[in-house]
Amino acid sequence: MGFFQKPFGYEPILTKEHMTQTVKKKKGPRATNWKSTLWRLWKIVDEQRLLLIVVLVLVLVSSLLALLGPYIIGKMIDMYVMHGQLKGLGQGIVLLIAIYFVLAIALFLQNYWMIGIAQQTIYRLRTSVFTHFQRLPVTFFDRRQHGELMSRMTNDIEAVSSTLNSSFIQVFSSVLTLSGTIIIMLSLSPLLTVLTMTIIPIMFWAMRWITRRTAPLFKEQQAAIGALNGMIEETISGQRIVKAFSQEERMKYEFREKSLRLRHTGFWAQTYSGYIPKVMNFLNNTSFTIVAGIGGLLALYGHVTIGVIVIFTEYARQFTRPLNDLANQFNTVLSAIAGAERVFALLDEETEVEYATAKHHKLLGQVAFQHVYFKYDVAEEQYILRDVHFRVEPGQTVALVGATGAGKTTILQLIARFYEATKGEVLFDGVNVQQIERQSLRSQMAFVLQDPFLFEASVRENIRYGRLDASDIEIEEAAKRANAHDFIMKLKDGYDTILAADGGEISQGQKQLLSIARALIADPKILLLDEATSSIDTVTELAIQEALDTLMQGRTSFVIAHRLNTVHNADMVLVMHKGELVEAGSQQQLLEAGGMYAEMLQSSSYHLEE
Repeated sequence: MGFFQKPFGYEPILTKEHMTQTVKKKKGPRATNWKSTLWRLWKIVDEQRLLLIVVLVLVLVSSLLALLGPYIIGKMIDMYVMHGQLKGLGQGIVLLIAIYFVLAIALFLQNYWMIGIAQQTIYRLRTSVFTHFQRLPVTFFDRRQHGELMSRMTNDIEAVSSTLNSSFIQVFSSVLTLSGTIIIMLSLSPLLTVLTMTIIPIMFWAMRWITRRTAPLFKEQQAAIGALNGMIEETISGQRIVKAFSQEERMKYEFREKSLRLRHTGFWAQTYSGYIPKVMNFLNNTSFTIVAGIGGLLALYGHVTIGVIVIFTEYARQFTRPLNDLANQFNTVLSAIAGAERVFALLDEETEVEYATAKHHKLLGQVAFQHVYFKYDVAEEQYILRDVHFRVEPGQTVALVGATGAGKTTILQLIARFYEATKGEVLFDGVNVQQIERQSLRSQMAFVLQDPFLFEASVRENIRYGRLDASDIEIEEAAKRANAHDFIMKLKDGYDTILAADGGEISQGQKQLLSIARALIADPKILLLDEATSSIDTVTELAIQEALDTLMQGRTSFVIAHRLNTVHNADMVLVMHKGELVEAGSQQQLLEAGGMYAEMLQSSSYHLEE
């Protein structure tokens, strides 16, 4: 089967012709960002300036010592070997041993310290990205694949790490070696130097031809890796849904499609970049042949000595080797620049806006919406919420009812300030939400969602997540009030039982009880509940409902009600319909009004459970 034939029975996504088109299309924008990317990366590395200077000094010393070795060998041939002076030859050998010993020490230290600089830089970069994640708005994560973000945190940063670990020293050393080699060669024989340098125009032309094709391909390769990782993470997270709907074959097809795109992109990136060492080796051998042949003729006519020829043949390799090293490092550098570009693009994402006048506010529990309009994107024409207006007093329980898409969850997200109102005001105790620090606001709230999330940690730590300074006694007390203590004690290690990712080994109802315990330990002023008893068996529902009643006592609570039995004890019912608040009042008032709420009771959409 040929490379461009159908692997796995599917058509290839990218052909050689497509890759050529990709190179041409991406030729323009390729040069717009790499300078700023390198400058930003340099500013991070430069934070360790003192140690970096020491490393650069060691690189200078090692480069000079490496150049000194062949020069001494040539001089030893002319001064001692050609004249049969054994004593001088012995002294020269001792000197060479000392030079190469110091060179080895210098190389070890520069590599050791440069690895430390690289790892510290990557640590700072990775920490900056993760810290930035914590400040990004919810909207950012809503529109991005989580696996693709993980790829930037791992693969892209690792590409930068590889370059800093090895390429930085290699590039600097190659430049010094190249410069020193040219200076020494010119001092020994300008003619042989000119002959050696005849390969430079060919070398630069070949490099330019290759790199114009590899740069956009490496950038696309990094993007393809991110897309593939995103698809893998999404598929693993949603494995139950994949199996429930028998979509395994479709997932395999999508994986093969994205994997094939990565394979083709990687193939052409590596193929083009693989030309570099081959071309450089050919030019290296050509240069060596020219120096040996022409140098031999010059030696026969007495224009140069045998020692000079030896020096030149070695320096001919010294001359092309740094160029070869620079060419070989190009692959790593291009990949690192592409990865760094994607990482810095994350760091350039706008964080949640905190107004300068915002401050800490101790909530009393009053919440009001004043003619609130909202849409997720300002470019959209339709509002998700339109002219929503209500006020809730401290300690009241509010039930939000309405069909799917009516705007119930959006109201909770505006209360938590995951999103900002497009028009109108959201007020807490009469204070505009924008005048309250986000951390202050959310630290006085607790969430119990329909699908609770648990961390891969002990039961105790999952409950403590609600308040990190909670004692073990407080945690157990919260679990008892949440009706979770009994089932926790039946677990293998009780409160110290390590839960798998998202609590996979316990039931949905038990997860919910733990999330209620977590909310209790937080002791919030405002509760946001997304029908915590939905899809739970009757027995467990009674335990959860009892725990919720305990949780809601004395707190302002907003409950998204999918079943109307949760509305019984609500002080206020907000009836949402297509983004508008159509009715508000107690259940009895709404029934007497005979409006939409009364119709909902009579329809099959909702049912009242006594």
